[in-house]
Amino acid sequence: MNQIASQGQLRLAFLRWALVTVPAIEFLGGASGFLSNSGYGNRWFAALDKSPLTPPGWVFGTVWPLLYLLMGLALAVIIHARGARGRGVAITLFIVQLACNFAWSPLFFGAHEATLAFYLLLVILVLATITTVLFGRIRPLAAWLMVPYLLWLGFASGLAYDIDRMNPDAEGLVAPAMRTQI
Repeated sequence: MNQIASQGQLRLAFLRWALVTVPAIEFLGGASGFLSNSGYGNRWFAALDKSPLTPPGWVFGTVWPLLYLLMGLALAVIIHARGARGRGVAITLFIVQLACNFAWSPLFFGAHEATLAFYLLLVILVLATITTVLFGRIRPLAAWLMVPYLLWLGFASGLAYDIDRMNPDAEGLVAPAMRTQI
């Protein structure tokens, strides 16, 4: 007997990690959007000129939870890969890009900073791409789980660029909630 753990024990360990990572990412992502009043109910966002490629609100409400699910599973795969070379760097970079992701909604929807939010989105795309490459070196499945996120970030970057280009005065359309005084 030269196995440390059975296949069943290994699957159970992965599931325990997934039961932590997926809900945590879903909760934090949802909280970021909720606290910054993201979406079509935001008066500032409703006042912006948008690309004809901008999908309806329900698409965002469907896509982000799915992306967060896949990202949580990818992270669980990497956390579960104990002893893998580069694992710590990959996890750290994942957390950094995720923190940037969670900062995007408050910056865009809360502070009304369309230009800065576009640049932040490009940073997120670069960090997520590097994270995906690092994940692929450890476990290819984790990288494949990140691919839909990368595709969506590319699409979202195009939408953010259009919003920034079509609304040069975006920051002044409606007083930002973050600066409103009572």
